[in-house]
Amino acid sequence: MMGMKKVIGLAAAISACLLTACTTTQIDRGTYIADTRYHAKNSDSRIRFLVMHYTEIDEAGSLAVLTGDQVSVHYVVPDVPRIENGEPVVYQLVPEDKRAWHAGLSSWQGATELNASSIGIENVNLGPIGPLSDGKWQPYPPAQVDALIKLSRDIVARYAIAPTRVVGHSDIAPQRKIDPGPLFPWHALYDAGVGAWPDDATVAAHLAGRDPKAPCDVRALQDKLKRYGYDVATDGVLDDKTRRVFSAFQMHFRPSDYAGNADAQSDAIAQALLDKYFPQ
Repeated sequence: MMGMKKVIGLAAAISACLLTACTTTQIDRGTYIADTRYHAKNSDSRIRFLVMHYTEIDEAGSLAVLTGDQVSVHYVVPDVPRIENGEPVVYQLVPEDKRAWHAGLSSWQGATELNASSIGIENVNLGPIGPLSDGKWQPYPPAQVDALIKLSRDIVARYAIAPTRVVGHSDIAPQRKIDPGPLFPWHALYDAGVGAWPDDATVAAHLAGRDPKAPCDVRALQDKLKRYGYDVATDGVLDDKTRRVFSAFQMHFRPSDYAGNADAQSDAIAQALLDKYFPQ
């Protein structure tokens, strides 16, 4: 009988709570109480960027380094993910609400120190095979790409990350980094709804019959890339720093040629991206 009274009493309390629109508006944090009944409209997520990397070492070595005391990252995607219950398994090393130390000195779209505002994904991949001058890179296997797409699509959906804010380490730190390299599957990610990509027809229209390798105005290309997000000077000088920025852009959007030259095709791609994502 006593047990029945407790059940009836609990049911009555729940009913009363529902009838009075009872909600928890206070959080007792031990030394003070936070009243949460009011909500500001002007707020957004701390997470604004998704940054892609490659590890340069194998899976075991990557996990050892990334769980040490120097660098860290939120997720690691194996080159050969194991499958459980029909789904690929990735490693989560840092909770998404915590800062991971993966971006370093960085800048994108005016934001700096992207560790504080990004989620980082390391892909197990050796990067260049041999000297950089050989131009040989380790490919990303289809199973890895599939796992990366599933992970990335989930992250950008949950945090409403804009397409132009899905970037490579080389995009945000072109003077220091070349990862995730020219074989990274940017177009496959875009086809899956992750990241940005120019429309071919718009690129062709801006190319307007020019030889894709014909020189273009350096200052004009610098200006377009700066508007898109790159940290680049707009002085019209094709020095080593500017070349590294151009090369990072080309690795991302024109990986067949990433020599860092100011050419007509790069200029057309940059303008097509601005037309699509930053129309004036």
